[in-house]
Amino acid sequence: MPTSLRFHLVCFALAFTWGTGCHQNTTPPQPDNKQGEKTVITAIAAGNMHTCALTTAGGVKCWGYNEDGQLGDSTIDDRYEPTDVKGLASSVAAIALGEVHTCALTTAGGVKCWGWNVNGQLGDGTNGNRRLEPTDAKGLGSDVAAIAVGRTHTCALTTAGGVKCWGWNDYGQLGDGTTDNQLEPTDVNGLASGVAAISAGYGHTCALTTAGGVKCWGYNRFGQLGDGTTDNRLEPTDVKGLASGVAAISAGYGHTCALTTAGGVKCWGHNRFGQLGDGTTDNRLEPTDVKGLASGVVAIAAGGNHTGALTTAGGVSAGATTKTVSSATAPWRSHSSSRPMSRGSAAASWPSRWVTSTPAR
Repeated sequence: MPTSLRFHLVCFALAFTWGTGCHQNTTPPQPDNKQGEKTVITAIAAGNMHTCALTTAGGVKCWGYNEDGQLGDSTIDDRYEPTDVKGLASSVAAIALGEVHTCALTTAGGVKCWGWNVNGQLGDGTNGNRRLEPTDAKGLGSDVAAIAVGRTHTCALTTAGGVKCWGWNDYGQLGDGTTDNQLEPTDVNGLASGVAAISAGYGHTCALTTAGGVKCWGYNRFGQLGDGTTDNRLEPTDVKGLASGVAAISAGYGHTCALTTAGGVKCWGHNRFGQLGDGTTDNRLEPTDVKGLASGVVAIAAGGNHTGALTTAGGVSAGATTKTVSSATAPWRSHSSSRPMSRGSAAASWPSRWVTSTPAR
């Protein structure tokens, strides 16, 4: 029975935003169909030109652009309404979208991906082709706690607190010390344990440690790694001034933001459109305070060229902050980060999603 999902975009409502773009309403969607039945959605994620939703039954529905099979329905037909992803009617804990590929974290701790695979971002050991249905990422059968998807690279946080990445690696965003694409999950150097959350941007990746510190690696043209330089990094490097005290992270196209345990927000990197929120359009090579947000923030989202923050006065109850709400602008990306260590805590979205400091279920 077809289900019609109703979503809408709002600007400057329920949250602060700066830079360019809009974000989706933070009220959890309540889709229903003409017969009066409801499909309750627990998470949504937006890619470049496609969108997916995770249902309370653990199923996945996607819609939008589908030239490379990113909707997972065995076709390359664009879909104007939600369509079921083949083989994923249940048992999915989280979803994450890239530019034209999609991944799902199963309740068993495995990872399945589908869509474009030119750089090996699906993790099935192949490249240069597309998958029209979900395929298993090799070697990740049962020990994954969260997933994060960049433009054309993918990362997984293991239950042991380690990080593995695969796919596009021109800038070192896989963190394995090379610039070679990887067709299967590969260990990030120096991060075998001690990681609480991950977030993937266009060509960079960041990790939140269990000590509350932040490490980033990959593309650094705009200073988005926060190490005081514009040098690309092939391995994780410490973000200056953030060795502790961070509750959540969010990586955008060319900038990165952190939510502190005090409820403040710091951002760094690309700032042409004011996406760092510091009152200037100057790029920042180190974390800088977002004006007026020294406290009272419970969630953040970094998009392509804008950023959003949800405050305690934003009309969302404390219990609702464990929900994932996606922001809907940015040219490509998806990421995950919510200080998880329980499966499904990092339902990710690309280009952007709300990242909260509240531990997930």
